Amino acid sequence: MSDRLVTIERHIMETQRQYPEATGEFSALVYDIAFAAKVIGREVNKAGLVDVLGYTGSQNVHGEEVRKLDEFADSIMFRAMDHTGRLCVMASEEQEDIIPIPEKYGCGHYVLTYDPLDGSSNIDANVSIGTIFSIYRKVSSGERGTLEDCLQKGSAQVAAGYVVYGASTMMVFSTGNGVHGFTYDPSVGEFLLSHSHIQIPQRGRIYSTNEGNYQRWSEGTRKYIAYLKESDKASNRPYSARYIGSLVADFHRNLLYGGIFLYPGDKESPRGKLRLVYEANPLAFLVEHAGGYASDGNTRILDLKPRDIHERTPLIIGSREDVREAEEFIQEKR
Repeated sequence: MSDRLVTIERHIMETQRQYPEATGEFSALVYDIAFAAKVIGREVNKAGLVDVLGYTGSQNVHGEEVRKLDEFADSIMFRAMDHTGRLCVMASEEQEDIIPIPEKYGCGHYVLTYDPLDGSSNIDANVSIGTIFSIYRKVSSGERGTLEDCLQKGSAQVAAGYVVYGASTMMVFSTGNGVHGFTYDPSVGEFLLSHSHIQIPQRGRIYSTNEGNYQRWSEGTRKYIAYLKESDKASNRPYSARYIGSLVADFHRNLLYGGIFLYPGDKESPRGKLRLVYEANPLAFLVEHAGGYASDGNTRILDLKPRDIHERTPLIIGSREDVREAEEFIQEKR
């Protein structure tokens, strides 16, 4: 915990003062997201006590059964953002199309894309889950946002972050000026700065991947995992396997301790499982601002241009040296 008692609002305002031309619109948007996270976190923390567990009986755009908490979190994100006048358009992993701002509300200069509740399949087992988000500037010429605004490269993000709902609720985000973590203190109802200027180690000793897919992986990927398991004191191997199956939780651990997370493409799903817009891009933005790296095995994630708001991508993310090494195996250079 920081020696200073810094709330997330104070941190946002202090950062804003570094930019005399700032209007406050962007700062308020980040705080709106923090507010939505408080509401979602409240429901997640009492999930076993209220009727939010289980399925709704419908499917989302990906053909997946929609859980009640997914639907609730998606609704909260929309309702916290639609009326503020700070956004021109939104896109959610749970919605088939982009989400326009209702005509009765004004439009702003920013775009929000989000995964309202990543890892929600784990909620019944009380495993950490999270919310992931990205913010872009509007690039379309009309008054209201369009699909074009939601299909920008990850390198165009002006902010990104996630909220992990676990033993404590923690919001981690970056506006391009370092990666900072805020832990929610329910006794005062505020996110307080607990992790300032997070830096991921250049190399870790943890790998995170679903080895149940091993037989479907490419030869290069299988060789890389076998390499991590070999004993070699000179290169600090073997690595330890740590896999939760909740992307936010796996990424959060590796961001703090170092290591590598892999969800590669395979024979059945060459493009992988994770969504470029809602998952890979925001986490890639964060990891790079913390000194790490993210790749699809061949290309830097932040350089990929999405063609669809639900496009999938392989994701290899974490400590820079580990990800670079994984790329060499995947490209079969080693």
